[in-house]
Amino acid sequence: MKFTNKHINDIYFLGIGGIGMSALARYFHLKGARVSGYDRTKSVVTEGLEEAGMEIFYVMDKAHVQDKDLMVYTPAIAKSSEEYQAAKEKGIPIYKRSQILGMISEDYRCLAVAGTHGKTTTSSMLTHLLVETEKEPTAFLGGIANNLKGNFRFGSSDLLVVEADEFDRSFLTLHPSTAIITSLDADHLDIYGEVETMRAGFRAFADQTKELLVHDSIREFDWGKAVKSYGIASGDFQASHLRAEDLGMRFDFHSPYGDLKDVKTHFPGEHNVLNMTAAMAMSLELGVELEKLREAVSTFSGIYRRFQVHHHSEVLTYIDDYAHHPTELEAAISTGRALFPDRQLLVIFQPHLFTRTRDFMDEFAAALSKVDQLFLMEIYPAREIAIPGITSSALLEKMSLEKAEMVARADLSDKIEECIQAPTLVMSLGAGDIDKEVKKIKERIKKI
Repeated sequence: MKFTNKHINDIYFLGIGGIGMSALARYFHLKGARVSGYDRTKSVVTEGLEEAGMEIFYVMDKAHVQDKDLMVYTPAIAKSSEEYQAAKEKGIPIYKRSQILGMISEDYRCLAVAGTHGKTTTSSMLTHLLVETEKEPTAFLGGIANNLKGNFRFGSSDLLVVEADEFDRSFLTLHPSTAIITSLDADHLDIYGEVETMRAGFRAFADQTKELLVHDSIREFDWGKAVKSYGIASGDFQASHLRAEDLGMRFDFHSPYGDLKDVKTHFPGEHNVLNMTAAMAMSLELGVELEKLREAVSTFSGIYRRFQVHHHSEVLTYIDDYAHHPTELEAAISTGRALFPDRQLLVIFQPHLFTRTRDFMDEFAAALSKVDQLFLMEIYPAREIAIPGITSSALLEKMSLEKAEMVARADLSDKIEECIQAPTLVMSLGAGDIDKEVKKIKERIKKI
């Protein structure tokens, strides 16, 4: 079903501050619709929407949904909420965010980025490369891209870049022209139950996709069609000869379209070179000239909360990252170690979801035991209720690290200053609301 704006002039977003919801809100606002919505708390995202002219409410009231043409909601807010129920009683059409995105995508040549890690980074990189090479894409992103200064771009071509989220099987609303799948690591087992069920969801997504580009490590999975692959020194599209330079990387790129030597980026880590390799591969498949990619890659300036450097000196560096799965923690920690091998590594981690903590308790403990000192925060519940016995304290007991302790949010800044012994790398990691502490941590570190 294609989405039409006919008779859709007044739209209400229930959970408008979510990263995916806010991008849709901006889309409809730019299309000329009156957009308003509710979110629990004021944030950088909601303040940006207000500055753009949208009305945001922070207290629910069923009067807010009077006479709306459409309600878009996120599963993060319960259907029992008074605004959802008011819309239902009035017969207002109600759709999930993913359903609306799926309808919109039918009007475009959809370029989707899926996988259990790297979706936001890869889709942001792809968008940037296409913008810089004048392909003029529209983009719905899962993070704040620094080059765009936002998570949405309204383009003039038929290309649409979307982050295809496997949570709640949302990506099955999409039928992409071409897609990237970055990984198949177990995640969202609260939704899928078993790893094989999750992978079956990705296979269903692949069935809906015309052309598929996958990480070379998962090339042999039964995709039901011929695929192309990318990797480090493997695959149809390859990065090789990786070397760190300051806080960035250089690498060589090899493809069926030709090679590029000494490509420079301004972000660290092998995983990020992999993400860029995927974005470069898809760009070439879309007809971008090889040599134009060199400069486009060099001007990508990163994403909010993706290995974001907030302070850097010869003795003290502070980096914040969204890592919330054991594989992502491993990548962030190993990248930090590689950049600063002679420094103490102090990590602040906030686990995200009781179910994820339960499902990967041993893996979290192993990853976090590789740092020098750990401050562990309480689990961020998001949409979940507590599970008996699943706590940050239980995770702490499984760890082999001596210098690991629970730290309350209010005590973080003081504890950091107390424990830092220069030279030190401080990293805050997690997908909950740990980002609210970043400014305080940054200001305190600057004074040390």
